[in-house]
Amino acid sequence: MSWMYLFIAGVFEIGWPLGFKLSQGSYRWLWVSVSVVSMGLSGFFLWLAQKDIPIGTAYAVWTGIGAAGTFLIGIIFFKDSASIARLFSFLLIICGVVGLKLVSN
Repeated sequence: MSWMYLFIAGVFEIGWPLGFKLSQGSYRWLWVSVSVVSMGLSGFFLWLAQKDIPIGTAYAVWTGIGAAGTFLIGIIFFKDSASIARLFSFLLIICGVVGLKLVSN
């Protein structure tokens, strides 16, 4: 169950930078509020996950999910650059997250 909590925490970790990006347009305070709620929920689920997952592993996976998810949303919805170097770096993040999961007890 801890890995599920960690995945949920990572998804909410994507929510706050997305909310900040969307707050640059209409409904500024609504999106800022979504960001703040996402931060809180992300931290709460990370806290739950750390009951059984080592802190270093949990933190690295949590930030990896957040970074990778935000990266993909940027490319798909906001026309961020998808250069070979950026995609390769994204792949390294994914390999690190998967590797940490595979070697965890």
